[in-house]
Amino acid sequence: MDIIKVAQDLMRFRSETGNVSEINKVFSYIKSLFADSSAKIELFEQVPSAPVLFISNSDSQDYDVLVLGHIDVVAAQEEMYIPKIDGNKMYGRGSLDMKSFAAVALNSMEYVLEHNLPIKFGVILSSDEEKGSHGTEAFLAAHTGLKSKIVLDNDVGGDISKLIVKCKNPVFVKLTAKGEAAHGSRPWDGIDANELLMQSIANLRQIYPYYSKNGITPDQKWIDTMHVAKIKGGEVSNVISDYCEALCDIRLIETSSLKQLEENLKASLVSGVEYQIVSSSTPVVMSEDNEYILAYKSLAEEVLGFPLSFEYEGGATDSRAFAVRGSTVIMHSGSGDGMHADGEFVDINSVLQIADIQIKFLEKLLPQQSQKIYQKVGSFFKNITLRKNNAE
Repeated sequence: MDIIKVAQDLMRFRSETGNVSEINKVFSYIKSLFADSSAKIELFEQVPSAPVLFISNSDSQDYDVLVLGHIDVVAAQEEMYIPKIDGNKMYGRGSLDMKSFAAVALNSMEYVLEHNLPIKFGVILSSDEEKGSHGTEAFLAAHTGLKSKIVLDNDVGGDISKLIVKCKNPVFVKLTAKGEAAHGSRPWDGIDANELLMQSIANLRQIYPYYSKNGITPDQKWIDTMHVAKIKGGEVSNVISDYCEALCDIRLIETSSLKQLEENLKASLVSGVEYQIVSSSTPVVMSEDNEYILAYKSLAEEVLGFPLSFEYEGGATDSRAFAVRGSTVIMHSGSGDGMHADGEFVDINSVLQIADIQIKFLEKLLPQQSQKIYQKVGSFFKNITLRKNNAE
């Protein structure tokens, strides 16, 4: 498979989360790549959840390896859906997050099928990862027995030299403040909901400080954080607002509990302000001594020619759903920058290196006896080809 061509083809679809027609086109394109193969293909659709595409080489519910990814992207200008290559960089929406690595997963699927690798392997591609992965939740709820010994997750980081072993728990909290309307010239006749909300956020900031590029940054970044994502309050300038709301994006490390967060919320919110946990999940925490992770790390270092470091990542990942099912999650991505921004790009070499590492890792996972047979068969056909070429 020409991975970069497939990545470019995927990037040309405006598959912004919720754009149903474009998402359907992406999935149709992907299915066409396996039209002449023995792949098992399931397009899971359960309204109102976003669709999920599952491609595998087995009817089993118990896999050796699954690769997770998504084909939805955040909104961008029209020109960003036209991939551009400049030297070793490929620019465009989805280049880094994460259509290039969806192409890597599809390449691995093709390789497993064409070489009849004796492992149970599959690729799961969701279409609403950028807005909560509710499609993945519905898919897994409908496939309660689905599990995998190992899950490969390329939707993390953006630096091929880092192997992620921890991701935070994303918790989204809605704050609502109710006040009493009054004329703007007589604030003592009303209760300003905007002010109530600002006071509550200020109290929360005593627990979850405000960090910024041009302000304070923490010395140790594996900490709980809070980002105020949306604020809405008031309709006109000369009326005291009687309602205000905010959506907070809170990321918790593995030692912080949802119960403690709720206690902090109750202690921080002033009278008239309430909270609602919109969604929460679980952190992904892998042991640095895990045998599969160490095997992957060693192999990746051989391919790359330099050591990998273990890192922690603040972002969430769909692989958390499999971590709670007992999977070893290996989180490793290629290099690039500008995720969700106008200048998004991916390092092309890193994409090809991740693809190489992934295939070599799959081959290394073969049961010892099967691996010997596979190697003998490969050598047999290689010798036939060499004899044929020499005869010609």
